[in-house]
Amino acid sequence: MTTDDYNGLLIEYGDEILILVDLATLRIRAANGAATRHLGYTQDELIGKPVTDIVREDIPLGLLGDTRRVETRYRRADGGTLAVSRSAFRPTAHPELLVIGAISCEPPLSDTVAHLGAALEAAGAGLLLLDQDGHIASMNRQFAEIWRIPGQTLEAGDDAAIFQRVESCMGDAKAYRQRLLAIHPDGEDETCDLLKLADGRLVERKSRPARLGRKIIGRVFSFTDVTEDKARESQLKLAAGVFSNAHEGIIIADAAGNIIDVNAAFCHITGYEREESIGRNPRFLASGRQGLEFYQAMWKELSVYGHWEGELWNRAKSGKLYAERLSISTVEDSVPRHYVAILSDITELKEYQRQIERMAHYDGLTGVPNRALLADRLNLAIVQAQRYQRPLMLIYLDIDGFKNINDLHGHETGDQLLVALAHRLRDALREGDTLARLGGDEFGAVITDVDGPGECKHILERLLNVAASPITLRQNTLQLSASLGVTLFPQDNSNADTLLRHAAQAMYQAKQTGKNRYALFDPEKEQQTQTHHRSLERIAQAIEQNEFELYFQPKVNMRTGAFIGAEALIRWNHPERGLVPPGDFLPSIEGSELTVRLGEWVMDAALRQMVLWRDAGLDIAVSVNIAANHLQQPDFLRKLEKKLAAHPTVSPERFELEVLETAAIEGISQISSLIENCQALGVSFSLDDFGTGYSSLTYLRRLPANMLKIDQSFVRDMLWSAGDKAIVEGIIGLASAFRRAVIAEGVETEEHGKLLLHLGCDLAQGYGIARPMPASRLPSWASVWRPPPLWANG
Repeated sequence: MTTDDYNGLLIEYGDEILILVDLATLRIRAANGAATRHLGYTQDELIGKPVTDIVREDIPLGLLGDTRRVETRYRRADGGTLAVSRSAFRPTAHPELLVIGAISCEPPLSDTVAHLGAALEAAGAGLLLLDQDGHIASMNRQFAEIWRIPGQTLEAGDDAAIFQRVESCMGDAKAYRQRLLAIHPDGEDETCDLLKLADGRLVERKSRPARLGRKIIGRVFSFTDVTEDKARESQLKLAAGVFSNAHEGIIIADAAGNIIDVNAAFCHITGYEREESIGRNPRFLASGRQGLEFYQAMWKELSVYGHWEGELWNRAKSGKLYAERLSISTVEDSVPRHYVAILSDITELKEYQRQIERMAHYDGLTGVPNRALLADRLNLAIVQAQRYQRPLMLIYLDIDGFKNINDLHGHETGDQLLVALAHRLRDALREGDTLARLGGDEFGAVITDVDGPGECKHILERLLNVAASPITLRQNTLQLSASLGVTLFPQDNSNADTLLRHAAQAMYQAKQTGKNRYALFDPEKEQQTQTHHRSLERIAQAIEQNEFELYFQPKVNMRTGAFIGAEALIRWNHPERGLVPPGDFLPSIEGSELTVRLGEWVMDAALRQMVLWRDAGLDIAVSVNIAANHLQQPDFLRKLEKKLAAHPTVSPERFELEVLETAAIEGISQISSLIENCQALGVSFSLDDFGTGYSSLTYLRRLPANMLKIDQSFVRDMLWSAGDKAIVEGIIGLASAFRRAVIAEGVETEEHGKLLLHLGCDLAQGYGIARPMPASRLPSWASVWRPPPLWANG
């Protein structure tokens, strides 16, 4: 028979399974559609397959041709089983064959779930029902929300897509699948575990068998998002741990402020046991250092802002005071309201701060205030003096000869002396006054509310007497003295730093005038000093910015009418004041470093101008004035030689230096030697303002100057003063006797020139010849100048 012939023997009885078996071989010859549908095999897989691979029990011979049904199980293609009610018979026309019929005893799980659908949707957890094959039978919306399954996937009911989504949420799909399949669908065990999803959520999973009557038809899973619950649980555990293990004391109080609970740290800090504290108001710890108004302000701020933080002192059970840092917060989400206070014992910190503050404001050796604290108290004293119109006195004290004590007796004795003297000086002041050590052997004192000059003098004399009193240390009796500098406010209307500086200046003045005395700072003199200082700064700036210019006053031979040279005279082209003559600024820099700087500039400028004139056809001698301190610089000669070398077209013999007679006499030995060295270079020297220094013939003999310059004060008045005429005549005679050239300055009229010529002086300069002029005008002047006719017969 063919396969179709065998199939023709089977009738499709709806959902009944029919299998045709060859009794000789017990192999399947045909199967209907219900068989393939329920058992999961294809027709090709069933045909030829031993029937014993499907039917679990042996086929009883007694059933051959018997239509009685028995309960048994068939093996499915996927390895599962199917409960059936089975019967068998032999067809009359084909006794060699057996027809086995079976009806499934298991109603579809989907039908069962349909009856439970409403219950599933009403459940708070996410529910998933799997059949015995591990396929999804049903789920509720909460399950889909937990696993965030898209709507279209959910509606399609695609097992693979749904499980893929679940697995992606797990982060590790393979691990999840293994854990899920480890729970046997028909197992009796109930499970509960915690899943951590890839997005950080925590999901609690429970499962149990799904039953229909006594029969297991699948498995039910429930999923609950417990992320928030676990977080709250963690917070509660953390809070409990903090409360129990915190190093800070914690108080929980009710709405009335009475203690409900305290932790172990509170008990350790206060010394009170928990049972002793509960029910009491925290005010039982009060030390008395804070008054009622302190606590009233605390509760007012707490009621308005819900928080208060600050420091206070409390008393422990032992009676010892301790400092605490206290923070109180209102717990708003509780009914009734509660308060939580956190406190820290900061007693050691306060003591450390006190030590640091003392180190910062008090002298470590003597124990009196230091410079920083003196400044603070001085600032406060200034404010009070201004408010109450009462003067104050600031004293700067320095011990005379203290270095000798250290050198003779050692630093240890010196330190003991400072300690003893500091205590004596402090005791000599009034209550409310401040004595401070400023450093080394220097002290300062702020004396407030001074009642007139008499009290000032009395206090200063008392301090001098105390400083001069003998002090016995290590069987050595030491006696010192002190120099005091004093300034008074508001006469000296300055800030604290400036007052201290002024007092120090006065102290140095006392030192310079003999020690063991006091000196009073003079604000008016200081103002003059400041003005002078600002003037020096401005002149230094003018040098840097090249604001100076050389003017030149011609020198002539009155007898021959020859133009022999010019004197370089400095002028200041001030941006605001215009052209400033030398008399307005040179005196202010006399003796200072600026004199040297300006002198260097003048020599350089004069040499540069001589080069320009020589290139233009004007070859004349130029003289420059040199200050005494400039001339006495150790490197003056070297710098002069360098300048001449830098201008090789200038003949050194044409370059003349003028030095005041008075300056030359003061350093005659050094000046004489320098003049000789300069003359060796070819540079000549002139003694300026000769006759004003009262020089003796010995001085004149020792000074190898080339020329004497008669001071203009004698020349100007010689026409009507016989004495001045005699001086001029005498200087001309000295020059002739010592074989020196002579020139007169201050020739203002033709008569001055006529008399000088008569006395034997041919060379001159002055307003009667020409006023000083810019360098650019000198060549044109030289081209037109002629001596007056009156001089022709001089």
